[in-house]
Amino acid sequence: MTRRAMVLLLWLTLSVVLLESCLLPGRKPRDRTCLLQGIVRDERGPVPGAVVRIQATAASTVTDPKGRFSFSDLICDEVVPLTAWAPGYYISGGEQYQPGSFDAEIFLTAHTDRDNPRYAWLPSTFHPGEGENQGCAECHSKIGTSYPFALPVDEWLSDAHGQSAANPRFLSMYLGTDLQGRKSPLTRFRHSRDYGRIPLPPDLSRPYHGPGYKLDFPQSAGNCAACHVPLPAVNDPYGVDPTLVEAAEGISCDFCHKIWGVKLDLHSGLPADNMPGVLSFEFLRPEAGHQLFMGPFDDVAPGEDTFLPLQRQSQFCAPCHFGVFWDTIIYNSFGEWLNSPYSNPVHGQTCQDCHMPKRGVQYFARPDKGGLRRDPATISSHLMPGAVDRELLRNALTMNVAVTRDHDSIVVTVELWNDRTGHHVPTDSPLRHLILLVQSGNARGQRLQQIAGPTLPDWTGDDYAGLPGQVYAKILEELWTETSPTAAYWNQTRIVADNRIAAGEKAESRYVFLTQRKIPIDIEVRLIYRRAFRELMQQKGWDDPDIIMERFSTRVY
Repeated sequence: MTRRAMVLLLWLTLSVVLLESCLLPGRKPRDRTCLLQGIVRDERGPVPGAVVRIQATAASTVTDPKGRFSFSDLICDEVVPLTAWAPGYYISGGEQYQPGSFDAEIFLTAHTDRDNPRYAWLPSTFHPGEGENQGCAECHSKIGTSYPFALPVDEWLSDAHGQSAANPRFLSMYLGTDLQGRKSPLTRFRHSRDYGRIPLPPDLSRPYHGPGYKLDFPQSAGNCAACHVPLPAVNDPYGVDPTLVEAAEGISCDFCHKIWGVKLDLHSGLPADNMPGVLSFEFLRPEAGHQLFMGPFDDVAPGEDTFLPLQRQSQFCAPCHFGVFWDTIIYNSFGEWLNSPYSNPVHGQTCQDCHMPKRGVQYFARPDKGGLRRDPATISSHLMPGAVDRELLRNALTMNVAVTRDHDSIVVTVELWNDRTGHHVPTDSPLRHLILLVQSGNARGQRLQQIAGPTLPDWTGDDYAGLPGQVYAKILEELWTETSPTAAYWNQTRIVADNRIAAGEKAESRYVFLTQRKIPIDIEVRLIYRRAFRELMQQKGWDDPDIIMERFSTRVY
């Protein structure tokens, strides 16, 4: 037998085996496997580099230079739904295909590459409409159903982003009022020959309810809406007064799912200075008659959706979590992450990994609206309550306390280790701070005399000022009025202190107390999270409680 004949015989034998594995009756399902092959096209022809996926599974492949794809080892008798996606196209497919077929075809349609500023934003809650032009809750909320799981809109309703436009602390800081609407006097100014108009400190002989942007700049809307009320601000980033728009929603579903890109400096990897929120986002809003949703899955079909890898990257969060005003970095959780080991693309973690964790849900859309069951490890939570999340705060870092007795003194050493957070603790708003309180006393409740170690500053309030302890905060001082600590970072400020704990770093403090050798002494150490400075909270009428992040207690004999 010639070599050519031998090759032909071998090819025929393999073909028969393959045919039998697909078609012969009586074989066990696990033995009957088939190939499934096909092509991905657009209006111009084959599309190379397209991702073809068995929908809602991890099984995927990429088309070759001729647009062809192939899946092997599929059970012959079980049809599979296929989807396809490539950059610049809507996700397509969702139809069922029979293994053993070699002519499956998926057609891709290009989506717009131009933003439409006339686009009318969709509401997140229930709203009349048809298809993809109705409120997101129609498909992404369990309200009105008996489903036992929460869907994205349900979580968004309790999310800090969804409430950004109506946040009472934000609004009272913007207006210069307390929570009852009582307003502080407008800022007074003096004229400087060298610098022009210079603000004066507030006149505390008159009723004062804290600082406010509109007290300092009554004729300007500012750029606060660029993050807090982004929908109207997209087209007018410097002209939207957050208190004058009917903003039932803050950062909405449609807003995030219309973001196409983020403008970052090529060298620093950060947004440009004083370009927060919508000023550093790029959008793709569709023309009338079409929709376009960007999402973290490449197999959401049918529909006018596309895949955006950016949604799973920390850079997506950068524009609203990095802010420079008057050359002073105010918000910097993204920059802190970028400079930490957490930004390592191989071993690190993204903002979404921690703040949008997987909570075991298997659907992100209602099953009766076409939602598919998925691996829970692929579905991110949309419940991001922020700094009111006590569990998140309590898991932010580790506190280690060592207590020793040395003759007539007790030494308490406290180590705070930021071993579980990808940015500084605390981060973002310079109002936030940690109070480390170290208390000691005998059985009669008498405090011991502190003979060494730091004490808490006056601005921690009457309840803590002067007690043994340490604050961890970024402290701003207004340049002209020298008010410190200040929350009015829209004015020119400078950083006078910043001892917050960076990702992976440790902060240690030591306290020495005078005592008698044989008297039992109780030691208690608490790490307290406070949302804002005590005086500011009193001026504004904020009643946010302190949150205990860590606690340690022991008795020394």
